[in-house]
Amino acid sequence: MGQPTEVMHSRWTSSGGLPLHARVAEQPGTEGHPPIVLVHGLVMSSRYLLPTARLLAPRWRVHVPDLPGYGKSGKPDHALDVVELAEALAAYLAAVEIPRAALVANSLGCQIAAEFAARHPAQAVCLVLLGPTVDPRSRPVINLLLRWLMNVPLEPPSLHLVAIRDVLDMGPLRSYQTLRHMMRHHIESTLPLVAAPTLVVRGSRDSTVTREWAEQVVSLLPRGRLAEIPGAPHTINYNSPERTVALVNAFVRASCSTASGVVMQDAG
Repeated sequence: MGQPTEVMHSRWTSSGGLPLHARVAEQPGTEGHPPIVLVHGLVMSSRYLLPTARLLAPRWRVHVPDLPGYGKSGKPDHALDVVELAEALAAYLAAVEIPRAALVANSLGCQIAAEFAARHPAQAVCLVLLGPTVDPRSRPVINLLLRWLMNVPLEPPSLHLVAIRDVLDMGPLRSYQTLRHMMRHHIESTLPLVAAPTLVVRGSRDSTVTREWAEQVVSLLPRGRLAEIPGAPHTINYNSPERTVALVNAFVRASCSTASGVVMQDAG
């Protein structure tokens, strides 16, 4: 049997003088739907979002950018903080002429997506936050790292190989500086400003994002809902892509079409 056809393809654009890489799928029959834009987390690039992106691609237009400093994209002269990454996401959407999108984000990407939605409400149709960080009880950083280490044995070994490659792409110093920015950002102050319908999803075995914290995130959101994937650790977009995509598909069809004021037909 031959290898399956790759549905995600590299596409390059530029913003602020930097080359920006993204993995993109625009399948026939997905026109007229709001694109789904996937937002990566700390250090990780678009690579670890591919299991989810590939499953979304037959139904939606999908964009998975490497934000500046990550993956194959250009490296700015400093590690961008969360607000700067949110504005870099806005710049990417402008460069590829996406006026409105549904955002699906993981971990630090949830902080970026929340900032984007708060700052650009007209552009955020809806959000899906997969394992949103940072729980205030995880501060200082040693607490977060200890929680995260409990996830490591539960994740697929292949994820660790992807992470090593992404750290090498970003560089150790930029990775450390980005971690500091992540810890300094208080998502709990941003969530009440997110007007878009938002689904919060956690794995039931996620030691980084506890059930208590996920419920707090939902309570802070004006239009939040909670879902849980049984038995899954933190990186549900990689370890549980089928179950993640089932939740995303249902939420985007039901909530995001209503939010955009358009009744959409199922493209699947």
